[in-house]
Amino acid sequence: MSTELAWFKSSYSGNEGGACVEVAETTGVIHVRDSKDKSGPQLAFEPATWQAFVAFAATAEV
Repeated sequence: MSTELAWFKSSYSGNEGGACVEVAETTGVIHVRDSKDKSGPQLAFEPATWQAFVAFAATAEV
């Protein structure tokens, strides 16, 4: 990918270096990666799929 993505860390991530997720939004695609492995694999979701996941995760019991 030649375009630099603007990554945002989850607001639930702390500064302790634990499990963190970063998300970048482009036209028609939501990119997700592990913040500890920035050059590692990424997931890509259609916006509706990502929105459904986020809605589900917000209602899931921990």
